Amino acid sequence: MLKRLLIILFILALGLLSYSVFVENIFSPRLSPKDSAKISLNDLDITVEYNRPSKRDREVFGALVPFDEVWRTGANEATTFETNKSLMIDGIELRKGKYTIWTVPMKDSWKVMFNSKQYEWGVNEKMEPMWDPNYDALEIIVPAQQLDITVERFTIAFDNKTGHLKLTMAWDNTFIEVPIDIVE
Repeated sequence: MLKRLLIILFILALGLLSYSVFVENIFSPRLSPKDSAKISLNDLDITVEYNRPSKRDREVFGALVPFDEVWRTGANEATTFETNKSLMIDGIELRKGKYTIWTVPMKDSWKVMFNSKQYEWGVNEKMEPMWDPNYDALEIIVPAQQLDITVERFTIAFDNKTGHLKLTMAWDNTFIEVPIDIVE
């Protein structure tokens, strides 16, 4: 009995090692690590789960992330946005729930879409976004701002410094803000 158990454990360890060497190194850190942005204000809770690709000396917007094409807004799995209260985003109501965020970076502005469909991954095997526009709950256009600094890793955060809540995204030398108001 013990001999069989040791053989099974050996085979499992060998399989894991083979997978790590030939498919994906599961022991090394991800190139685009998972992260989250969260904010709690009174009884409002919002969470964004996303993956953070790095610039790594590459030209980002207009090259790695083409202008005027749908982007998964991060890397790997689709970026999710979850709110426990209905919100007003740039004057349009977004009901409480869980959404995926998709963007279309443009030279001077970005289109931001909150999509009600949940996707396991951000792109298909052809590296095309898995976004289905039929599930867009909300779509807005926000101005793109140029930063004086370079943001190495794609970053999503919340800004409430002035009492006006904003969802922010920054990468390379580009920054956008999505205005958020709580539906009373």
